[in-house]
Amino acid sequence: MRGRQNAMTIKQYAVIGLGRFGTSVARRLHEAGQEILGIDINEERVEDAEPYVTHAVVADTTEEKALKSIGIGNFDCVIVAIGNDMQSSILTVSLLKELGIKKVIAKALGKRHGQVLDKVGADWIIYPERDMGERVANQLLSPNMLNYIELSKEYSIEEIMIPSKMAGQNLRDLDLRAKYNVSVIAIVREGEIIISPSPEQIIEKEDLLVMIGHRKDLSLFSNIQ
Repeated sequence: MRGRQNAMTIKQYAVIGLGRFGTSVARRLHEAGQEILGIDINEERVEDAEPYVTHAVVADTTEEKALKSIGIGNFDCVIVAIGNDMQSSILTVSLLKELGIKKVIAKALGKRHGQVLDKVGADWIIYPERDMGERVANQLLSPNMLNYIELSKEYSIEEIMIPSKMAGQNLRDLDLRAKYNVSVIAIVREGEIIISPSPEQIIEKEDLLVMIGHRKDLSLFSNIQ
């Protein structure tokens, strides 16, 4: 049961902008046991988000001094989910990159806003009309997970990149159901889909596995290096 012993690494995330989108990202990360700092310029939103974060502060993130005072440089990833203030969003992303944040994810209000965010250094741009906050959080928690379909609160179908060490082995030898409590229902290979692969099916390096199982088990599997 080696897969179950690989506990998810705890990371430190900061979410700037605690509206509906930002709070949904924070809530999912917090539920997964991650360290979350929630930041907003609006005190009421900060208070509302307190149950879903580790710490919450009121701050104007367009000011470099404010970002430094809250220790933003200590965070692995910062999600900029500022609502309708495009200027504040752009300034915040720019400052975060200047301060050396390695991974900055930013919510865009539209295509042009997204283009500007890209120019100032955002590493991942989210368009909330097509990217729900929970999906964003799930992908942060499971970097090898590319897509998922939620079947219920406990179970889902996920498309996961295989760990490189599993390449060249067949499904029988990998025995994923016994070791990780997840099942492969299809394989995506170079745009083609292999439905219900046989136990003798060899897994290749670039394959994507379409898997079904409990969300916690799938999350553990998708974090295998």
